[in-house]
Amino acid sequence: MDTRLTAEQDEIRRTLRELLHKRCGPEELRAALAAPAGHDPALWSALADQLGLPGLALPERYGGVGCPVTDLALACEETGRALAPSPLFATSVLVAPLVLALGTEAQRAGLLPRLATGTRTAALAVPGTDLATALALTCGNEEYVAGGGRAGGMQARRTADGWLLYGQADQVLDGHSAGLLLVAAHTGGFARSRTRLYLVPGDAPGVVRTRQTALDATRPQARVQLRDVRAEVLGEENTEVLPALAALGDSVAAVLACEAVGAAGRVLERTVEYAGQREQFGRPIGSFQAVKHRLADVYVAVQAARSAAYYAAWACGASAVVSSPSAAGGLALAQALEALRLAAAEGIQLHGGIGFTWEHDAHLYFKRAAGDELLFGPPHRLRDRAAETAGLFGTGEVAV
Repeated sequence: MDTRLTAEQDEIRRTLRELLHKRCGPEELRAALAAPAGHDPALWSALADQLGLPGLALPERYGGVGCPVTDLALACEETGRALAPSPLFATSVLVAPLVLALGTEAQRAGLLPRLATGTRTAALAVPGTDLATALALTCGNEEYVAGGGRAGGMQARRTADGWLLYGQADQVLDGHSAGLLLVAAHTGGFARSRTRLYLVPGDAPGVVRTRQTALDATRPQARVQLRDVRAEVLGEENTEVLPALAALGDSVAAVLACEAVGAAGRVLERTVEYAGQREQFGRPIGSFQAVKHRLADVYVAVQAARSAAYYAAWACGASAVVSSPSAAGGLALAQALEALRLAAAEGIQLHGGIGFTWEHDAHLYFKRAAGDELLFGPPHRLRDRAAETAGLFGTGEVAV
């Protein structure tokens, strides 16, 4: 493994950091969160037009840049630093790879160029709170069906004119504003259910979408209700969906780990800066040995998480070449989430009284850590799944 970044990767990160510094400061961030879409459309256009970020990891023949997922993960470290709300994760990390892997050639040619240019956004609608399960991040998804929740999750039934979907999915990332919904639904009844993915235009008749109040406002979520909505199955009728979702899970975890590392690093920078300015007993609090020790612990945690996240991103890029999936993403995500939670908690503590106010930016980072744990699995379950995948514990043995 060569840990050095290429000139192109350095340029992407530098340009992206400069753009986000100008367009996604604290005031701009809060204004975007209050907007109906939950993000700034002008910033999204800049990310798409100036940097080609939505199509960074898509092949050139479909309008993308042709970079590996490694480059997208490294770019997401910068969006994590700024907590930039955008449809990037939902569109380019969750949906586009599934369309590329499972879609027919006609579906790829019709959908991917628009996703790559950012002119159309997309969301993955998984019923209930099962996103981590569907992606096999916290347990195997071999028995997964898109059920649960209101109306039994999402149900698909075939008619003479095609497929109809009925049901509800909650906590759909950017589901209220996405132009395309990729819906996981089960067919054939609960006794012999099979999970399939379906393409549904966001403005199709019978689609009801409501933005939900989320713990982490920087990841807007929605409730999506479908009432006998016409849909197109993704891929061929016999396409196996669950293996593709499980394979996607590792790259999703690697991208999330890089995001979390970027956020943790930024919290640490701001806390160190504040510790050098705030004075107690006539000297900066950063000069006290106890404060130095706490900040040093955070620094070590962030650097260790960064190393794990970079390795996971590299492994995902390598697995796409050698067709050997890596299981490093879940471990990296567990470590990165712990580092972010530690950095945000220490940031709140060391900012003193002002740090405990809800209006302080440190709380946005703490909510990002807590929100990602709720959506994608707490660290201990991510590690359990990684150990299971690696076969560390045989049948009948219990991990302590």
